[in-house]
Amino acid sequence: MGGLGYGVARATGSLDDKPAARTPAHVVRENPADPTSDPTPTPQPAPVSPTRVATPAAPAPEPKPPVLKPGDNGPKVRELQARLRQLDWFAGNVTDRYGPKTSEAVAGFQGKRGLPKLGYVDAATLTRLHDMTRPPTQDELANKIPDGTSTNAPLDARCTTGRVLCIDKSSRTVRWVVDGKVQRTMAVRFGASYTPTREGVFHVERKSRDHVSSLYGSAMPFAMFFSRGQAVHYSSDFAARGYNGASHGCVNVRDHAGIEWLFGQVHVGDKVVIYWS
Repeated sequence: MGGLGYGVARATGSLDDKPAARTPAHVVRENPADPTSDPTPTPQPAPVSPTRVATPAAPAPEPKPPVLKPGDNGPKVRELQARLRQLDWFAGNVTDRYGPKTSEAVAGFQGKRGLPKLGYVDAATLTRLHDMTRPPTQDELANKIPDGTSTNAPLDARCTTGRVLCIDKSSRTVRWVVDGKVQRTMAVRFGASYTPTREGVFHVERKSRDHVSSLYGSAMPFAMFFSRGQAVHYSSDFAARGYNGASHGCVNVRDHAGIEWLFGQVHVGDKVVIYWS
């Protein structure tokens, strides 16, 4: 039996002298740092914006001393008004008195040219006005407006060859010129300062004998178009009011018989020259 017991015990593994299996001790290990992870950043204090120091406003420029101002009287005021009238800023007869009408004209001219709207004339305004105008004639200063049937103003060189409607803003005339010879001269009126008549060399694009403006509904008889909507044409308003009015950019003629004759002479394609002599 002893042998049998030994065999059984050996077979079942229950021998008392078999060493017991060792339970491994629980080892606490530090987790190694993940080489791919970023370390927790140390909080940084928020940046402090520098305190802005207010820049003191630049002092307003001192107003320029007036050369001519409201209340002034004399020939210099008359010349000022005549020059403004050349640019259609002043309407009607010129006088020696600097009143509200002159102030309004001066302020309008200043604003259009990017100058301070003072209403009085400083040196910069006077210089700009002289650059854009010519010395008024004695007739202009005396409110004797020529009828436009003749002028001594020189022809522009571009008017001396071919068939040309030669339109002079200085003398306010249109001259029909063929090969350098003036065939006829008539008085004209131009656009106001806010709707100026374009200057340069153009050609008659089309003609319309009984034209009516699609923009303003006004009659434009004997219209000869030279630059988009701008044309040379008869104006009943010019015939009635003279230079107290202005066009929307067209060249107005007040001589009905004259413009009718001219309409028959001018061909599509003829040259148009608008200039200051």
